[in-house]
Amino acid sequence: DLVDVIEGRCRIRQAMIKDKSFSDLYLIPAAQTRDKSAVSPTEMIKLCDQIRDEVGWIIIDSSAGIERGFKNAIAPADEILVITNPDVSAVRDADRIIGIIEAEEKGPASLIINRVNPAMVKKGEMMAAEDILELLAVKLIGIVPEDEKVIISTNIGKPVVTVEKSIAGSAFKNIARRLMGDDVPMIDLDNRDGILHRIS
Repeated sequence: DLVDVIEGRCRIRQAMIKDKSFSDLYLIPAAQTRDKSAVSPTEMIKLCDQIRDEVGWIIIDSSAGIERGFKNAIAPADEILVITNPDVSAVRDADRIIGIIEAEEKGPASLIINRVNPAMVKKGEMMAAEDILELLAVKLIGIVPEDEKVIISTNIGKPVVTVEKSIAGSAFKNIARRLMGDDVPMIDLDNRDGILHRIS
């Protein structure tokens, strides 16, 4: 795992688990049995620097929080994506995280709003993207609609981006294209039939 690499028990390549679906996608697992203090932000930067020239992207997944794990995750980052659900408590957490990112001089962050239910937004039962953006004052890079195919893809061990007619999968692909610099319009969540037609 990551700590084995940092403490010299194995090389990075030995810790990289190859994805069975995509030959150029690898995962380096975090340590499950060690405290987050076993890794420092400086060590994370050094590790990422070792593989930057070999890969197109390094994606570090981190839970929201102020503990060492979060600071480790953002230390080597060139770009930070904050992901929030459209509910009040999640948006408050996102606001706190954006503040930490700015205090660490790693911003500005970009925002992904996940699990949006257009019907609930229309009824006022879920926060709208506009309200979230007004509160957080960051750039929106993607909206991911609620999609039962995410659960299906997880259960069968297949990435949702490869599942036919998945609205969430399409949204993830669009986010990836925006990160690559393409100008891609946001999905029109008010026209689900049109979305399905365009994906098919």
